[in-house]
Amino acid sequence: MNWGVFEGLLSGVNKYSTAFGRIWLSLVFIFRLLVYVVAAERVWSDDHKDFDCNTRQPGCTNVCFDHFFPVSHIRLWALQLILVTCPSLLVIMHVAYREAKEQRHRAAGGDNCRCIYPNPGKKRGGLWWTYLLSLVFKAGVDVVFLYIFYRFYRNYTLPRVVKCELLPCPNVVDCFISRPTEKTIFTLFMVVTTCICVMLSLIEAAYLIGKRCRECLLASSGDSRR
Repeated sequence: MNWGVFEGLLSGVNKYSTAFGRIWLSLVFIFRLLVYVVAAERVWSDDHKDFDCNTRQPGCTNVCFDHFFPVSHIRLWALQLILVTCPSLLVIMHVAYREAKEQRHRAAGGDNCRCIYPNPGKKRGGLWWTYLLSLVFKAGVDVVFLYIFYRFYRNYTLPRVVKCELLPCPNVVDCFISRPTEKTIFTLFMVVTTCICVMLSLIEAAYLIGKRCRECLLASSGDSRR
């Protein structure tokens, strides 16, 4: 991975975000991405290998593991992190589009021509809507994945022993999960940080809408005084 490009993207997201957006970015990068890369992958690396059932019946362990772990935590978290970070990159692309358009306008009309975007990074017009929709999308993605985790793993916890009676198991067998307590702790940690990120996204969206409404009211009151 080219860390120079990654650092540039992070600085761009941080530059065009509000204070709430910078806190959100810190939470995602430090408490979700780094925890995922450094610790979570190692915790779940042996989930299938150390999933033991008290039977020698061929295929029983694989069927039971697929039933209780339809999708790995690691793969779900990877998809979740990709989806919640993509909208921020769209904001950067929108700003870059504005800057390129402004440069073409100045090249065609000269330096004395009127600017289309005096400040391309200022949240006005289409960029305001792009930023607001990105917040709604990020909050929606996190909520959807919280629901998916809850449906797959009730109460976000992993039991020590699960009972399986699926074919080709000969009868009801006991299956034992590797390091369930450690995995439950990491799962709850990621759930809590996801909830905080959802709250930050909603607060930031409310802040943007409130600020925009206040500016509209001040502008209308100024016009009425004139």
